[in-house]
Amino acid sequence: MAQADPDADRKLADYGARLAETVRLALPGWVERAVERRHPGPLPDETRNEAVAAGRAAADDIGTRLDELLALDLDQQWTNPLTLIRTASRYPTEILARQGVPELRRDDHAVAINPDDVYDLTPAAFSDLGPDVHESGLVWGAAKAHVHLRRRQATGAGPTRQVDP
Repeated sequence: MAQADPDADRKLADYGARLAETVRLALPGWVERAVERRHPGPLPDETRNEAVAAGRAAADDIGTRLDELLALDLDQQWTNPLTLIRTASRYPTEILARQGVPELRRDDHAVAINPDDVYDLTPAAFSDLGPDVHESGLVWGAAKAHVHLRRRQATGAGPTRQVDP
């Protein structure tokens, strides 16, 4: 594992910690909004309370997993943050299913990609959780690309692909 720039590695870890924190802060509200968006009619207090508790649980669960992932060296990260964030859809889904909310009709492609996302809630991008997560995700992604490229250059591997002029 070549490390061409220890300062860039440290910055990447810092940006990763910031991304995990912004996700942790955004998830409670996102879960509550997801339940509100799909629940027919006004949201009963009991359901809102469930959504608030589920949002805190999602923040704890996914935040912890993001902390663990993003604390690892880039070459050791087994997945990407958005993949972990997308698992948050199970929290509002469980509430809606318990409430008997009918599943949405989805096209074959959506079903194939996310078969368990019966309410079409899975975040497609960092921005789906809010502008702070979007910004943190962009900064982290740029830092990741920088570290990856620097490491490839340090090992003589060159760019990841050739671009024709």
